[in-house]
Order: sequence, then structure tokens, then C-alpha cells
Amino acid sequence: MRALQLVEYQQFSVLDLPVPTVQPDEVLIQVKACGICGSDIHGMDGSSGRRIPPIVMGHEASGVITEIGGEVTEYQVGDRVTFDSTIFCGDCEYCRRGEINLCENRRVMGVSCGDYRQNGAFAEYVVAPARILYRLPAGMSFEHAAMVEPVSIAYHAVRRSGIKPGQSAAVFGVGMIGLLIVQVLRVFGASRIVAIDLDPAKVALAKSLGATHDSLDEPVDISLEAVGITPTVTAAINAVVKGGTVVLVGNLSPKVEIPLQSVVTRELSVFGTCGSQGEYPECLELIASDQVQVDPLISASIGLDDAAEYFHRLYRAEPGLMKVMVCP
Repeated sequence: MRALQLVEYQQFSVLDLPVPTVQPDEVLIQVKACGICGSDIHGMDGSSGRRIPPIVMGHEASGVITEIGGEVTEYQVGDRVTFDSTIFCGDCEYCRRGEINLCENRRVMGVSCGDYRQNGAFAEYVVAPARILYRLPAGMSFEHAAMVEPVSIAYHAVRRSGIKPGQSAAVFGVGMIGLLIVQVLRVFGASRIVAIDLDPAKVALAKSLGATHDSLDEPVDISLEAVGITPTVTAAINAVVKGGTVVLVGNLSPKVEIPLQSVVTRELSVFGTCGSQGEYPECLELIASDQVQVDPLISASIGLDDAAEYFHRLYRAEPGLMKVMVCP
């Protein structure tokens, strides 16, 4: 099969690799679309330490089942599916509680971090355990289905905030995840949604997708930080009312400083959020019903041969370029 492999940091090759072997609990998927994630971009230069070459990246994908393992009974050849980016074991204490994103034995598609190497979906075929699969709604395009992974991250973050209809919220950083958070906040009934970003074009897009304000004129009930650096974390903490909630979604920096006294004396709730917890069915429905619009966020659909070029264009933060779908 043809696959896009990160052969060295900053260097890709389209290679002919063996089709993955299907284990009894797995299926083989012919990949139809796979989105380039921001974590892939940070991974290709070695800065994240989670894409050690050689590795086939890609974890935001959809496709068609072409082969099933002997123990798989709930799916069949020809099913249109997507899959969770996290391969969870299903057996540990966290998995038994439904906290699959915290699985003790988790592996992430398209990641090689020293502890494991799990080739991903920038390839014609990928294998996945049946337990992480989800069927696509009728009529949903493969490109839209591949957006369910980032939508699920936004959905889980908003759900973790505990927001109630009528409450106000601010989103700090309206890149891909921030723009999806804005839309999910609207679905959850937020009355006032403030989009904060240094890029006026991103703020304008956020307002077209449901944000009601582009500046803070009064404190909000909940803030969600989707960058992961000290200035925006500080701003998110200072933006909420006494007793308010701050959800930290971005993790660009491994460490940040926080205004501790502001958190303590105002009795704030500060949450971290990571991935999602099986919310794919809800998110697929939000996409299918257009309650969360993903089409405005997809900038291009390309083949494997053009993928390296687009990786570097995204790495340079080319204006206007957002989600790029690789269609092997």
C-alpha cells in the first residue's frame, strides 16, 4: 500500500509499505479521508516528542471496512466507519468507569513516543480494533466524518465545563478546536459566547459560527482556553466571575504560570480536559444535522503526493489554511 511516512523530522516520503495484518479483534479500513491535526504539525519537527521517525501519522480518519478479524461480529465488510484516535484497552479501572481517554494502556493512532509505535491513517489502509469504531450516518461524506475527532475534543471540553443553558462563556484561542468549541457552546445553550484571538480573521469566522462578542466587557461564567501558553491561561482565569469555571484545553507549552491567588481567593474551578470519552455518536449527529458546521473549516482535500507540501504550508501557518484532508 502507499503511505506517507515521516522518515526524518521535517521530511516525508510516499512509500510502498505492507498492508497491515488484521488481528482477531481488528478490522482493516480502506482510508478515504484523514485530517492533518495540529499535533501532527508539531510532531513533524520533533518538538512534541510524540512522532519519532519513522512513523505514518494520522488519527482523524474515516473509510470503508475491507477485512474483519475472526472475533469481530458487530461489523462487516463494506461498512462506512470512523474510529477513536485513542486505542483504549477496555479492561483497566478507567475504561471500566467509561473514562477511556485516561486508559492505563492507551495508544494513540499515528503516534510513536518511545513507549510504543502505532502507525496511523495517512495511508491507503489502516487497522483498528473493532471496539473503537463508529458507523457513519447515512449520506455523511468521508471528509465530514473525519472531522468527528476534533469535534469530540470540543464536545468533551464543553461537557466537562458543566455549562448550563443561559450561562456565558469565553473561548481563548479560536483556531480549529476553539472554533468547534464556539459551536458546541451554542448547542449547549450558552447565551453569550466571547471569541478571543489575535487574528481578526479567526474572530470573524468564530462570529459567523455562533460567537456573539469579540471582547470581554464583563466577566463570564465559564472560560475555555484552547492555546496552552501563560498569557492566555492567565487571561482565561481572570475572565470568569467569582466561583467560575476554567477549562484548559490547549497544551502548546508543557508548563505555564497561573495567577494562583486569583484562583484561590475567588474559589475558581480549574479543569484539564484530554481527548474525548466516547462522545463520537453525539458528535456525528451534530455534524450530520449541521448543528456543528465543519465545511467552513476544511480548506483542501488532497492526495498523498501533495501531503508533504501541505504539511509544510500548515507548519508555516499560512493565512487562511485550516483543516487539510488527505484522501489516499
